[in-house]
Amino acid sequence: MKCSDSDLQPQVQFVAITRENEGQRIDNFLVTYLKGVPKSMIYRILRKGEVRVNKKRIKPEYKLKAQDQLRIPPVRVSEKAETNLSPKLQKVANLEKAIIYEDDELLVINKPSGIAVHGGSGLSFGVIEAFRTLRPQAKFLELVHRIDRDTSGILIIAKKRSALKSLHEQLRLKQMQKDYLALTKGDWPSKCKVVQAPLFKNHLKSGERVVKVSQEGKPSETRFKVEERFGFATLIKASPVTGRTHQIRVHTQYTDHPIAFDDRYGDKVFDEQLLDTGLNRLFLHASHVQFVHPKTSQVMQLTAPLDSTLEHCLVVLRANKLK
Repeated sequence: MKCSDSDLQPQVQFVAITRENEGQRIDNFLVTYLKGVPKSMIYRILRKGEVRVNKKRIKPEYKLKAQDQLRIPPVRVSEKAETNLSPKLQKVANLEKAIIYEDDELLVINKPSGIAVHGGSGLSFGVIEAFRTLRPQAKFLELVHRIDRDTSGILIIAKKRSALKSLHEQLRLKQMQKDYLALTKGDWPSKCKVVQAPLFKNHLKSGERVVKVSQEGKPSETRFKVEERFGFATLIKASPVTGRTHQIRVHTQYTDHPIAFDDRYGDKVFDEQLLDTGLNRLFLHASHVQFVHPKTSQVMQLTAPLDSTLEHCLVVLRANKLK
């Protein structure tokens, strides 16, 4: 039987939630249920209130309950929908999947390597511009802090001005603890637990920033702890006390143990030793953060897992160490 064009038009769907999906976030449920629909579209219909639960608007973080009646607006499903997105739009859509915590005050993402936190320096968009595009109804979205474009890991975004003020105050008073994982050159000396070296930032004509240790610079302090040794490389935890540009990258270079695949402060010979691990990006990851929630005063501890590239690198290094 041939179908008319009208038969092919997407229709409103009504779904009764069972115990199998109880406790699942509505956004994650829709990503699975509407297989082939771009995630950016899913979040758009959620934020516009076109998805209803028990005839009421809900937020993307709403957790489903058994017996909930879900109304899904007409959306066109295409298996090619996401693959046809430009690389830039695909990165934007993927940021919603990178959220590791969200409430009414803030959201925290595990930022992928290769995307800047904000536009500028020849970049038309960054994480904050992307979220403002994905969430046009949001009245306030601001970065609490920054991490380098090639660094991955925890990034906090405030959803209220009061939250931004509170978290900025914690940063100013050094009450927020941020820990990074970095793979560094050589055998990191156990006695090197703190580096205190002033950092001076120089802006090049190209707009790039180059930072160096200089007495003209600002006081800077990073604490280090060895996590794992591989002979020619060491996995360390770096905890910056101050928050200077490129601080961890320059302090590790200053100790003659630069970070793997750092195209600005690194060591090409060291990078070549790591080629068989599949590593092709800066091995610096913001893995953990601790702060006081701006509204509830609860101590928050959040962890962001390593991406597959960094994890695979460590797997190979561990396997080679056992040989």
